[in-house]
Amino acid sequence: MDNNKIIPSIDLDSFISGTSQSRKKTGQLVDDICQKIGFLKIKNHGISREIIDDAWIAAEKFFSLPEKDKNKYKPINSSSPRGYFPMQSETLTKSRGVQTPPDLKEAFSCGSPKIMESKNNDYEFFYGENVWPEAPPNFKAVWEKYYHAMEQLSLEIMSLFAIALDLKPHYFNKFYTHHISALRALNYPPMKNKLLPEQQRAGAHTDYGSLTILLPDLRVGGLEVKHSDTEWIPITPEDNTFIINIGDMMARWTNDRWVSTLHRVVTSDHPGQALPNKRQSIAYFQNPNFDAEISCLSTCLEKGIAPKYRSIEAGQYLMDRFHATIK
Repeated sequence: MDNNKIIPSIDLDSFISGTSQSRKKTGQLVDDICQKIGFLKIKNHGISREIIDDAWIAAEKFFSLPEKDKNKYKPINSSSPRGYFPMQSETLTKSRGVQTPPDLKEAFSCGSPKIMESKNNDYEFFYGENVWPEAPPNFKAVWEKYYHAMEQLSLEIMSLFAIALDLKPHYFNKFYTHHISALRALNYPPMKNKLLPEQQRAGAHTDYGSLTILLPDLRVGGLEVKHSDTEWIPITPEDNTFIINIGDMMARWTNDRWVSTLHRVVTSDHPGQALPNKRQSIAYFQNPNFDAEISCLSTCLEKGIAPKYRSIEAGQYLMDRFHATIK
């Protein structure tokens, strides 16, 4: 099986600068991919190598700090999604009601650099102040620059998605005027101890929002996607190429025309044995405005057929999903 055919690369620059006919053809390809697997790759994305490398190095330096130093940046509120999350503090399988041992990873997360104030206490969950490490000293600057680059890239991908769904190119922009997207660095240290049954670096889960932009580790694999009831396929990372997947909110938006697919990061090809190699990735989770109402898109609903899902408010939905995974 050629996994690159199942999860192909899309040339984003060609889409943006293409004719209306070529853009529609690319949209049809993306529609087909998202109906089948919900994962694709984006090349020629326009993000500079400097922005990418600076963020990668900053994350690497932060994770190399002693544990006592990293723990200074744990969330002030235990229910907050911003700050440092130590090893085995999350169990992603819990987000779908499955109990497994905690994930073998640590993470650093931030929300939007823009702080929004509101009388609604729930706003603090997404719009509150970020927790910034003092080391490395340039962490905040490079991290915010990467966040803004992903912010713009995600809107360009949503324009591609709009074309794929027979909508106007900028249809989704109104849902992202004060969005609650998150940026997260993930570190998977080499494991020396014997693994617990069913323990993974990241347990099988789906993402919660509209789309995810993943910067993968070119040196170490492990990311797998559920391709059928019994088959997991590895995604081969490519240089200067992002891995994109849709989340549960986009699946709801499309009335399950598009699939939010289970994926995981495995510990080893051999059960009970741990990988000796360190692995890192950076993920931007694009989420709509807190108060955005997510209802079935008109182009994804046949006449006379009721939507599968009730309308939801994006913020409350995402909070509930996040809280399910934390110790």
